[in-house]
Amino acid sequence: MIRLSHAATSEVLRLRAKRSDPQLLFRLSAQPTGCLELSYTMTFDAVIHPGDRLFDCNGIQTVIDAQSLPAIDGLSLDYSEDLMGGGFRFHNPNAMQSCGCGNSFSLGNSTV
Repeated sequence: MIRLSHAATSEVLRLRAKRSDPQLLFRLSAQPTGCLELSYTMTFDAVIHPGDRLFDCNGIQTVIDAQSLPAIDGLSLDYSEDLMGGGFRFHNPNAMQSCGCGNSFSLGNSTV
């Protein structure tokens, strides 16, 4: 299960509204890049691929591919703004280690 805070939900809706197709799905994944083993990616997509899981997160249709799901299952996504600007914050119970930027993480064993 994936959770989006109220602030993250509002920001995803704001970003999606700026797209040419406001009905796009919100796609979360973990890709093998970044400072550590994996990095979070967020995109908008019109297609659900075989093996994708679809979640309803506060009314936002959220898609996660089968390879990423074990790494980000249980993820809580938040959004906050401070004097340096705004950004998404990832709270992942599966991450054994996270980098300083908060966008890259390690599972301790390669799952993706």
